[in-house]
Amino acid sequence: MRPNHELDTPIPLLERLGLHRPELRAWAMYEWATTGMWAVVVAAIFPIYYRSVLAVDLSREQADWGFSLATTLGIVLVAVVAPFMGAITDRAAIKKPLLGAFAALGIAGAGLLFFAQEGNWLLGLFFFVLVNIGANGSIVFYDALLPHIASSEEVDRVSTGAFAVGYLGAGLLLAFCLLMIQMPGLFGLPEEGTLPARLSFVAVGVWWLVFSIPLFLRVSEPRAELAPGEVLETGTVRFAVNRIKRTFRELRSYRNAFILLIAYLIYGDGIGTIIRMAAYYGEQIGIGQEHMIGAIVMVQFIGVPFAFLFGMLAGKIGTKPAIFVGLTVYSAITVLGYFMTSAVHFWALAVLVGMVQGGTQALSRSLFSSLIPAYKSGELFGFYGVMDKFAGMAGPTVFAAVGAATGSSRLGILSIMIFFLVGGAILYMVDVDGGRQVAREAQRRARPVVEDEAAPG
Repeated sequence: MRPNHELDTPIPLLERLGLHRPELRAWAMYEWATTGMWAVVVAAIFPIYYRSVLAVDLSREQADWGFSLATTLGIVLVAVVAPFMGAITDRAAIKKPLLGAFAALGIAGAGLLFFAQEGNWLLGLFFFVLVNIGANGSIVFYDALLPHIASSEEVDRVSTGAFAVGYLGAGLLLAFCLLMIQMPGLFGLPEEGTLPARLSFVAVGVWWLVFSIPLFLRVSEPRAELAPGEVLETGTVRFAVNRIKRTFRELRSYRNAFILLIAYLIYGDGIGTIIRMAAYYGEQIGIGQEHMIGAIVMVQFIGVPFAFLFGMLAGKIGTKPAIFVGLTVYSAITVLGYFMTSAVHFWALAVLVGMVQGGTQALSRSLFSSLIPAYKSGELFGFYGVMDKFAGMAGPTVFAAVGAATGSSRLGILSIMIFFLVGGAILYMVDVDGGRQVAREAQRRARPVVEDEAAPG
């Protein structure tokens, strides 16, 4: 226990925010770099540009089908290889190079969207898939760096701090792009045409590129380590396959981490559904587009202080109870969404989403990080990435099925509560202290990789 005089010593502000070392701030800046892409390309501007410009010659059903397929491809193509590639980075210590490769693909895709103009729906969706693959792939290796840069005592604050930084960056970039589109004359752009919207995609690519640089300069590549008795095969591919097999055999050892993965897949699906279906649901009940885009911008800025607050809350009551607070608010959001009738209600719900979205996701990431040994972070965050990527795919189907069966989209949004209830029940079974002890013990036994010891093969 710390002496009383230490307990009374004020904690510096940056430490309370999880941004107190250069490598932590540099790591968080990648969240700043990519969250703006999600806001501009995935959530706000590209979906509207796609439907109103690129897919102008398609029916609404054809346009929606194409957009859904492109979104799914960007998720699935990464999800199927994430654990395998993660295991490779654990053996070869190439997390940063692969992060950079995926980021470069996404940055290129964002910039190339500039060339997708009226009627070029197929070209636009191809570049959109590249953006999604780049973002989804790079985040796997980005998350895998977390247990290497943050101690168990600070990991919650570091994870939520990065989310807060990401929200701030997303809000600023989205506001800039919307201003450029709504008032192009301020930027010397023509009042008519699609140039401002297309330049917003270029802005995303430049933003992503520039603010990725601190991570590569300040965050060290984690060293590769092996478990006791683990053989370092000469072939990297063989090593990755064998390590994944070994991990599946050791599921009992990392039982709590895998229970959390299942819980996160379910309640994360509810969160993802709220994010993806909010605008669609709002449109169905007559909320104006200007209100929905404005609410998206507001969510980014509200998320900044509340992400920080969630990190502090976890320090007071524990990580798992803090996640339960977020899931409780999300359950209330589905109930309030059922009764929503006006734009004022939509803005109020957006405030609630902004309060809990970043904190719940960030604490889920930090909790998982604390339940796994750091030397397996690439592989196991690959599995986490699979759950994260598929979150939000089942929920819209449930939403649509319930709405079709009952004739009420209100009942569809209410049905999403089941994801929070079931996911929360599974989360309750996670033994946090026991899981962390197992992870610490496994990490203590790990030994550095020595290439000269590689077995033939």
